[in-house]
This record gives sequence, C-alpha cells and structure tokens, in this order.
Amino acid sequence: MTTDPKALVGNWTYPTSVKFGVGRIDGLARACKSLGMTRPLIVTDPGLAGLPMIRDAIAANEAAGLPTGLFSDVKPNPLGSNVEAGVRVYRDGGHDGVIAWGGGSGLDAGKAVAFASGQSRPLWDFEDIGDNWKSADSDTIAPIVAVPTTSGTGSETGRASVITHEATHTKKIIFHPKMMPSIVICDPALVAGLPPALTAFTGMDALAHCFEAYCAPGYHPMADGIALEGMRLVKEWLPEAFQNGANLEARAHMMSAAAMGSTAFQKGLGAIHSLSHPVGAVYDTHHGLTNAVFMPYVMVFNRDAISERMDRLARYLDLPKGGFDGVLDWTMDLRETFTVPHTAADLGVVSDRLDELSKMAAEDPTAGGNPVPVGQSELRAMYEAAIAGRL
Repeated sequence: MTTDPKALVGNWTYPTSVKFGVGRIDGLARACKSLGMTRPLIVTDPGLAGLPMIRDAIAANEAAGLPTGLFSDVKPNPLGSNVEAGVRVYRDGGHDGVIAWGGGSGLDAGKAVAFASGQSRPLWDFEDIGDNWKSADSDTIAPIVAVPTTSGTGSETGRASVITHEATHTKKIIFHPKMMPSIVICDPALVAGLPPALTAFTGMDALAHCFEAYCAPGYHPMADGIALEGMRLVKEWLPEAFQNGANLEARAHMMSAAAMGSTAFQKGLGAIHSLSHPVGAVYDTHHGLTNAVFMPYVMVFNRDAISERMDRLARYLDLPKGGFDGVLDWTMDLRETFTVPHTAADLGVVSDRLDELSKMAAEDPTAGGNPVPVGQSELRAMYEAAIAGRL
C-alpha cells in the first residue's frame, strides 16, 4: 500500500522526543531554544558541512536570533582527537548546546562533544563497562538536538557513541544516559540525496541492529517487538530506497527502522558488531558495510541458539522459505542486491592479524550479548570463515 509521505508525520516521546516528517527541520531553532540553547554548535562531517542543508540551517537559526557555530573535523570512524578538537571549539566559542548532524560519524562525535565538554577526566574513563558512567558529572553534559542524515546507525536515539582510541586502534563505546539526544528531528527530505551504496550499507546497519537485538539473550519483549517491526520495514522499504532515493515514503520508513534498531539494541548486540568494530578501527571500513559482510557468518555460528526465533522471524517477514534457512537466504539475497562483498578478505582483512583482531573482538562490550557465549577462539573461527567465505 502506498502512503502519501506527507501523512507520515508524528511527535513521539519514546525513546526520546522525536519530531518526524518531511519539512520538520524548519523547527530546528525552536527545538534548540526549548532546551535553553542560545549559542549552539553544529557538529557534523566535512562532506555535509559544505552542503546547502547546513548553510540553510545556520542562516535560519541566525534569523531566529540563535547564532550557531560549526565544527566538522570528524573522520568517518570518529577519533578521540576529533572529540577533543570539538570540545575546544565548543568551549572557545562559548557554546551551550550541540546539534549533532549527520550519519553515524556526525551523530556520535556530536554526542561525545556534548558529553565531554563539561568533564575533567579523559573520555576513555567512561567506556561502557560496569558503572563507569556514574563517575561523570552529569550536570555539565550539554543539551543535544540530533538531526540524522542517514538511515542506519540509529545514534539519534541511542545513549552512547562509538569513538576510536588512536593509541590502541580500538573502538570504544562511550556511554551515559544523558547522551540520549533530548530532541530528534527526523526529516526524510534530508536523506533523499544519499547515494544508493550508502543507502544500502546504512540500511544493512539498521538490519544488523534489529537482528542482533532480537537474538540477544534475556527477557525484553518490548525490544523484541521493536526489532521485529524494524526488520519488516527494512525488508519492505530498503530495496525501494536503494533503487529510488527520491521516494520519500521509503526514506521515511527507513528512518524509522534506523531509530528502532538503536532503541531495540538497548537489549544487547552480538558477534556481528564484535567482529565489525575491530575491523573498522584497524582498516577504517564503513561500519554498516562491515556488519553486512560478517552477518551471515555470525548467523551460521549462532544457528542452534536462534533457530526458534528464526521460525518466528521468517513468518513475520512472510519469507518464501521458513525457518533459519529462509532468513539466511533473504540476508544473502539482500547482500547480492546491494553488491556487498562476500568475504572479509574483500575488506582487506588478512589472516596475519587475526590474533590481534580476535583479541579486540573478545574485549568488545558487544561480545557479551551474543546468544552463544564467545571468546577469542570462537571469534577467530568466525573471522577465518569470513575470510575464506565459508558458510
């Protein structure tokens, strides 16, 4: 059923305040003012910084009496030094809030700048381990408005940022409940120009988030339900968004799927991300693409533990073949449609570094959410299978 994109409008308060719909970016200045901002800083990536959407937003804020700064020295996999530089710009410019704007890099960096701007301790002290977050000065965390421009990471509705620690070449998850943006503006028109490849890779990231959340152990039926519907939206709308980026209905549904993925993975993630994070840190690969490469190898490894859930998923998605094999076939078909490389070797991963990568993967916080317990040896075996293309 085709729906007029103009009808896909909503004001949601779960998991945070979300202003959803075509044209909602016009409310950016109101959103900033409602959070008490008088001099916000836009944090984004260099590619977006020069586009009309950023220039128009700054001009609109200025016209509304809201002078707005810009920081865009952000790598595709944000570095700790990027966050430090952003904090300097934030403090030197007398800013009092952050507009985190972009895909995963801009959103994660912006949230990290807002968090770190009032802290006296190193960013790495707040890695998502145990209750590290409780040692932060929560009163100094700057208010955040998030404006996503891709449909995959879901960082706009998440309470963490993934930042690369250059000294160790590892990705660290920095967590605090107040890193959840207070207001999210989801405007499908901002995603309409995303190239087909990035549409596909970010969409596969949304799928990985929903899939791993659904498979993670533990009792969280709300997360399970959100994850299921997120995967249905990916099935129905990602191929269309890939083929026809101007279809705002498809773009809107994929924006929802991305936000649903990060909402659901509060339940947990798993070995797809455990394998992907080290590869992204070491080889600087696109996160969504890397997830898509490792996805089927992790599915096969987890088969016995997730088979019952795959029965339900195949029925919910109305796949032509039922059970685990039906879900795996669908995943492989998506990868083929989007020309996702079949092996980790295609990403540049080499066997000589597997000791290093598997150790990093075992130490990644997402490893604990895998439905089958994994350590360095199990993760190395999955790396080996992915390099060889062996399912």
